[in-house]
Amino acid sequence: MSVPERKSVKIIANIRVGPAGWSYADWNGYAYPAKKPKGFHEITYLAEFFDTIEINTSFYNPLRADQSKRWVERVAANRKFMFTAKMWQRFTHVANPSGEDEQLVRAGFDVLRDAGKLGAVLLQFPFSFHKTQETVAYLGGVLKRFADYPLVVEVRHATWNAPEVFELMSERGVGFCNIDQPVVGKSLEPSALATGPVGYVRLHGRRYDTWFSDHVSIPGYERYNYLYSASELEPWVERTEKVAGAARDVYVITNNHYQGKGVVNALELISMLKGAKVKVPEPLREKYPELEKISSEGPLEPRLF
Repeated sequence: MSVPERKSVKIIANIRVGPAGWSYADWNGYAYPAKKPKGFHEITYLAEFFDTIEINTSFYNPLRADQSKRWVERVAANRKFMFTAKMWQRFTHVANPSGEDEQLVRAGFDVLRDAGKLGAVLLQFPFSFHKTQETVAYLGGVLKRFADYPLVVEVRHATWNAPEVFELMSERGVGFCNIDQPVVGKSLEPSALATGPVGYVRLHGRRYDTWFSDHVSIPGYERYNYLYSASELEPWVERTEKVAGAARDVYVITNNHYQGKGVVNALELISMLKGAKVKVPEPLREKYPELEKISSEGPLEPRLF
């Protein structure tokens, strides 16, 4: 992939690009060294290359306050670094969450916010969450409940592609998540919208064969086992720049995480947005030789070929 000159270098100041999550066994020997040095921690390592990471464990269980505090400390060397975090699925996939559930969510998020490290809270709703009078009312209630956080909403069904939805988000100062996903039937198509001060882009990959599959013979990671080509990323560079022109801060998250592919594409997106080469993790360059073209540094050790 060549590194093209871009005319909008100034606009990237408010754009942060990074992967979704960091705790993946299949990243060892890919994004991370196969043999980790003493004291190694994944987010400290990734913060050398990225200014953001999306926390996905918060989707499955609320973050503990002590957990959030440690993570803030681990990225302290990168002053530009900001976390984004997914809302607990009890508020997006289960009806009638309780007040106690809300307090559990706030315990971890408040630590990140008070440290100035919470860039966005992502409400990721499933494809089955269609726009109806009831779901719009539910969404409005959740937005009101957590209005003190920088909220972003991700919906995946095309029924949400409606002016009144964008007006609701704009009125609440809530960001709309622009997604890349396999477009099948009523799937929401790519967009470049900014409805609040926080703009958001998420790339899920394009595995049409596994995206909606729950077959036991297909491992869950296959849904995210996809590497974008440069030509597939280029339209998203343009969309990201458009979002950045209307939002205060923009987060671009690569969720195609299997074997570090999201890390590869995040580095490529940064390079394309900046029109410059970038620092690349050494083990990742060995697994994905195409990164040589955008790497700002040579290999650590001489190679035979």
